[in-house]
Amino acid sequence: MLSAAERSAVDGLIQQDHRIAAVARVREAFRAESRPGLYETLDVVAERYRELGRRFERYPTPPLNLVTLTEKVEALPGRTVAVEALWDGDTEGWCVHLMALTDVPAAEHRLATIRHGSDLRLFNGAVPPWPEAQEAESVGRALAEQFGVPFHFASPDRPDDDTPRWRATS
Repeated sequence: MLSAAERSAVDGLIQQDHRIAAVARVREAFRAESRPGLYETLDVVAERYRELGRRFERYPTPPLNLVTLTEKVEALPGRTVAVEALWDGDTEGWCVHLMALTDVPAAEHRLATIRHGSDLRLFNGAVPPWPEAQEAESVGRALAEQFGVPFHFASPDRPDDDTPRWRATS
């Protein structure tokens, strides 16, 4: 029911993999009284993804490579003082960011994002355990050991993006 111009705009957003913007654009194309619901709109956008030969569902991230992560840490400005794993959530579900923290300059550097599936796993009983947390724990700990710094993961057993962060004790 979209005009050709609106469909083209939505398809452009889909080609750039801007799924939330595509959903918003579809919803905004209708007056409030005839606007489709969120789930109906998500179904429409998912179908457009498929019609355009794109995958709507995210692929799991490839396994982390310790050598590549080591090179990333070595290339950072300043001295690495800790490696930290942090939960984060978005419209696709939960993921874990593996971070390196440096002192001068004091900064956080995202080394990798680990995602092993959408939150649909919760409904089909596939989690816990959370494989992204297990991977972050094992690789993050090995990386921290290589640099002789602490590894911190405040909530390895369940997603929680409001846990205490690592703090240097000095």
